[in-house]
Amino acid sequence: FGRCTMDIIIHNSGGVPIYDQITRQVKGLILRGELREGEALPSMRLLARELRISVITTKRAYEELEREGFLTTVPGKGCFVAPRDLELVREDARRRAEEHLSQAADIAKTGGISLAELTEALNLFYGDESE
Repeated sequence: FGRCTMDIIIHNSGGVPIYDQITRQVKGLILRGELREGEALPSMRLLARELRISVITTKRAYEELEREGFLTTVPGKGCFVAPRDLELVREDARRRAEEHLSQAADIAKTGGISLAELTEALNLFYGDESE
């Protein structure tokens, strides 16, 4: 079959379900342009074997990505990166992140947490995703 071309790292700690880790990382690969429109993804079986996880887990991740419009399935051929306007996707992600950051800032102010402490926490969280 060959090797899986996607760099997906599964963390067993942290409480994030494996299918969600796959979903987030594939979205990141697409949004950063590392996986391009029309590019084939590894089969569910190959990805499961490479990550040493259940095929049911990879199927759930791929189904979620397809539901959200990141992937398209071609019967008999496999899963491919769906065509999409990446700028609109990034803008939507930016808007949602800003909403959460606004809430976090309000909570921090109310709780007496400094901007430096909040920035340090954000840097830690953001660093975890980029590993």
